[in-house]
Amino acid sequence: MKRFSFIMLATLSSLLGFSSAAEGEKVSYPAPEVSGLNQDGVTVNFADVYKKGPTVVFFYPKANTPGCTKQACSLRDAFAELSKEGVQVLGVSFDKPEAQKKFRDDFTLPYDLIADPEGKIVDAFKVERMIKGLLNLATRQCFLIKDGKVIWQDKKASTAEQANDIKRELAALPKAQ
Repeated sequence: MKRFSFIMLATLSSLLGFSSAAEGEKVSYPAPEVSGLNQDGVTVNFADVYKKGPTVVFFYPKANTPGCTKQACSLRDAFAELSKEGVQVLGVSFDKPEAQKKFRDDFTLPYDLIADPEGKIVDAFKVERMIKGLLNLATRQCFLIKDGKVIWQDKKASTAEQANDIKRELAALPKAQ
């Protein structure tokens, strides 16, 4: 009965957009060199962003929804600290630039949100899709990129704990000499 209760609680939490700190996994493969329009309609070339320093690319299902807002605000609240470490942040969803702009403005997000209505970036990162009604949505995932390589990925990215997961992974990286 305890096992059943735990499974039900985990399922309910997932459906409502709540999740605990995720573990993710250390990996090493070339980061996708893609581009997309940000919330202002400006093309963002991911390879150019990667060159600026460690880069967090996080995928979320839909702008302005509860779980996605928690995930984005987690990174917003830690942005100053992440920036001190030279970290770049990009958020990606199937939303169009106008929806990304509203999301960014509504929650004062200090990083670019990339519109991917055709799913080209989602496909390049091999992020799973889910269909809800007529909507094509990305699953919640997060990637940490350093020196042009994905070094950590979390296929069940957290909502409220996203920034803490990233900070933990950054702390584990060898320090540059």
